[in-house]
Amino acid sequence: MAFLELEGLNKAYGEFIAVQECNLSIGEGEFVCLLGPSGCGKTTTLQMIAGFVEPTMGRIVLNGADITHLGPSKRGLGIVFQSYALFPHMTVAANVSFGLEMRGMPKRDRQERVAQMLDLVRLKGFADRYPRQLSGGQRQRVALARALVIEPSVLLLDEPMGALDALLREEMQIELRSLQKRLGITTIMVTHDQVEAMSLADRVVLLNNGRIEQVAEPFEMYERPSGRFASTFLGKSNVLAGNASGAAVQVGNLELPAERGGLSGAVDYMIRPEKIALTEIGGLVRGQVSARVFLGDRWLYQLDTPIGPMLVIDSNVGLPKAIEGNVVGLTWASENARLVARGVAS
Repeated sequence: MAFLELEGLNKAYGEFIAVQECNLSIGEGEFVCLLGPSGCGKTTTLQMIAGFVEPTMGRIVLNGADITHLGPSKRGLGIVFQSYALFPHMTVAANVSFGLEMRGMPKRDRQERVAQMLDLVRLKGFADRYPRQLSGGQRQRVALARALVIEPSVLLLDEPMGALDALLREEMQIELRSLQKRLGITTIMVTHDQVEAMSLADRVVLLNNGRIEQVAEPFEMYERPSGRFASTFLGKSNVLAGNASGAAVQVGNLELPAERGGLSGAVDYMIRPEKIALTEIGGLVRGQVSARVFLGDRWLYQLDTPIGPMLVIDSNVGLPKAIEGNVVGLTWASENARLVARGVAS
């Protein structure tokens, strides 16, 4: 039995449907990321779980209890917002202690619990400082400590690293994942950052236009996307219109290899740029390099081919294998191509 169940959740604002038919089961101790572009419904879904938004239809069941119509304060959930929402006039200790004080915990017990939390998030010695005296990463840790100090059954994170610079984001991702594993707390995080979702989540829930497109472990979703949207939102992908028949797929005037899996007719033929190798002679497709970009550990090429523009990512092992204007071959293994019936989950 799942620890948290979303059963047929819908949210409508007049004629606009923000979330539709959201069905999701989350296990105890699992880290789940709600991923998708702006306006896809991920934050609305999180707010319905938190109790800030009332569902139009559906149920939310936590550990066997229906909490759909409970107020936020009665759900026992910990929440960290993108802005952190710290009280600027209160010290770190007072911010962390606030939820315990609202629950009527005696002062001595509060002080002991707050000290434990600040030690857990590596802020021992910061109890008397104010938010304005802290760095972005430190403020985020305070927000985490405040959410965790009430010992919530579920931790909800709404773009918690959106205000941090790139380097600090990476550091905080490692810290957050380590802390979540150590505590074993069920965690749901909203993000639009694909790398963040793949780095942190046990499972990724990909949303688009208010609907769940795919639910899978990060590796599974990346390697076996459910369709055009999943393949292009989670990383880069070459998506080509084709027709599956026999042992190959007809794309334009070329026959390309693929493991068809019983599919026939109109398909999307998808191949990740890093699965493609450049070759001077031969190849499945010939193309001319129209642009190249150096990305440090790899080169990104764009090529004009008879079946349309294609991207190739090649590891940086020295000088680039091709420059603008070169005509090269592209080759890949059939097991690295992904076929999806045209129009399905796209």
